[in-house]
Amino acid sequence: MSRGKFLETLAGTRFPTPPIWLMRQAGRYLPEYRAVRATTKSFLEFCYTPEKAVEVTLQPIRRFGLDAAIIFSDILVVPDALGQKVWFAEGEGPKLEPLTDPAQFGQLSRARLTDRLAPVYAAISAARQALPADTALLGFAGAPFTLACYMIEGGGSRDFAKVKLWAYRHPDSFALLVDLLVEAIVDHLANQVEAGADAVQLFDSWAGILPEEQLFGWSLEPMVRIAHGLRARHPKVPIIAFPRAVGPAALMYRRPDSFAALSIDTGIGAHWAAKELQPTICLQGNLDPIMLVAGGPALEREATRILDKLGHGSFVFNLGHGVIPQTPPEHVAQLVEIVRNWKPSA
Repeated sequence: MSRGKFLETLAGTRFPTPPIWLMRQAGRYLPEYRAVRATTKSFLEFCYTPEKAVEVTLQPIRRFGLDAAIIFSDILVVPDALGQKVWFAEGEGPKLEPLTDPAQFGQLSRARLTDRLAPVYAAISAARQALPADTALLGFAGAPFTLACYMIEGGGSRDFAKVKLWAYRHPDSFALLVDLLVEAIVDHLANQVEAGADAVQLFDSWAGILPEEQLFGWSLEPMVRIAHGLRARHPKVPIIAFPRAVGPAALMYRRPDSFAALSIDTGIGAHWAAKELQPTICLQGNLDPIMLVAGGPALEREATRILDKLGHGSFVFNLGHGVIPQTPPEHVAQLVEIVRNWKPSA
């Protein structure tokens, strides 16, 4: 039985048109999502209610027939499961009780992770059973550096000065935090695979704030360790790396020994990516999410341009970041039709 276009593409099979799924495809732009969200008090409670997480995971598959679903959850469930206080303030985004002293690391523990995140794994199991056999189910996690940013800053940041100063001034204690996160993320991803996830994606959303040497040490190297740790438990699981906003340093992430695919953001040119990255590794990306809001002829031109540049090689069509709330659902339907109907030029 075919594993479906998405998984076959990650395994090296070429199709006349690439598979498509979208980051944050389950979200506020869908009225059916908003209806389910309105029944839950807090965002974390939403993530930890399996039947609701399953429902919103399936919504974009029902509506658009995408080639992969991604489980509805959040990268910050890992700090929460380690014992850090996490909450989501309406209109402000994620908040964490920030780590300000290495002594606080002693309060964090992997021991409760599997129990705390059991609802996530229950949702994955139920979603996998509910999805069509040829629609892949993705699990995911935040990469160590991005999680450390949230854990030390206490939320988002304009300059990430706290986390960078900690890493620069106290590299030994920062390394301890990264080590803990590597182990916790391997546990979390392995649990997702065991629950039924067909592939996983590692999001390093804040990798782009790092200078090159630190990018290697704090972003790439921990992600490679995670990939190898997960492969030791599940040798065949495909892993997609998404180091956001790293520009030409994406060259460092061409690691087919670790990653089945490399997701690229909007800032990386498709022509350059086709020449420098795609001969080595399957690519995923990289339509501007605002173009999806625009729709119409502009969307058709840009999606076709990306397809013409990257569609001849190993490629999964996606966005350069997630679907944003003001996106009209009909524009997502338009994009799926453009990708499905694309004809490669000779």
